[in-house]
Amino acid sequence: MGKLAILCSGQGSQKPGMGTSFRDDASVDEVFEAASDMCGFDVFAACGSETALSDASKVQPALCAASIAAARALASEGVVADAVAGFSLGQVAALNVAGMLSLEDTFALCAARANAMAAVAVHAPGAMCALMGADEQSVAALIAQVSQGAVLVAANYNAPGQIVVSGERDAVVRAAEAWRGPGRRATMLAVAGAFHSPLMQDAADELASFLKGVRFQEPRIPLICNVDARPLSASDAAEHMVRQVVSPVLFDRSVAYLREMGVDAYAECGSGAVLCGLARRAHEESRRFAIGSKEDACALAHERAGSLPGKDYQ
Repeated sequence: MGKLAILCSGQGSQKPGMGTSFRDDASVDEVFEAASDMCGFDVFAACGSETALSDASKVQPALCAASIAAARALASEGVVADAVAGFSLGQVAALNVAGMLSLEDTFALCAARANAMAAVAVHAPGAMCALMGADEQSVAALIAQVSQGAVLVAANYNAPGQIVVSGERDAVVRAAEAWRGPGRRATMLAVAGAFHSPLMQDAADELASFLKGVRFQEPRIPLICNVDARPLSASDAAEHMVRQVVSPVLFDRSVAYLREMGVDAYAECGSGAVLCGLARRAHEESRRFAIGSKEDACALAHERAGSLPGKDYQ
């Protein structure tokens, strides 16, 4: 049996009810209590509210809590992860899962990041679009063709054949229109701003100021960072978390690195199975598990123990 990596969900995958089935476990209750204390609202209630999850300042702490809750549910079942990675916001949750930040510092960081990004999205609105059938060269050519001097960058390298662009709305719309054709699809994303682009620089600066007072610990398990798809160290953590706000998410490369480590199974912790789907595209022969309930955690525990086959995401 190979190694297991936890994948912490990114913003956009949230759904009402996420994380709530893990309640009544002391280690999970601690997560929601710390989140609520540090963020100033009832995070557990927010996880069950469609209205709250549409609020830019609440959805990030809620999804972060759901991810950590699912990871703790796995730990309670005796599942030991060999590595962890997160997609964008998911990397904040991954800092706690890897043991680099306490719960309190994790949610203080999450709140600071969410508020900074939401404020910039109001003053510097933008858009994002997923390009299907894309590769790096074709997207670079597309950007050169349609940017017309506006901010337009590759923001998320999700999986082979799927890249997201981000920037000023008019430029993103031009990119979507120019991309569509045989074997090519473009989907505008329901986001408030141009995340992972230079338009987020003010948010990155604000986060840098906040992180001056945060101390990171060395990880207990490798955390593969979005910024460079390499293991994150305590000495680099603050700088990488700042860069992450304006840098592309290298998720495809992160999965490739995990594969090189010997990972052959992925457990998505947070909401839904978006990352399971991306991992499938990048690592077809792997097994993938979406951990949305205590039953899911128990099934994976049996799978890892070799007693019963777990139900993987297809």
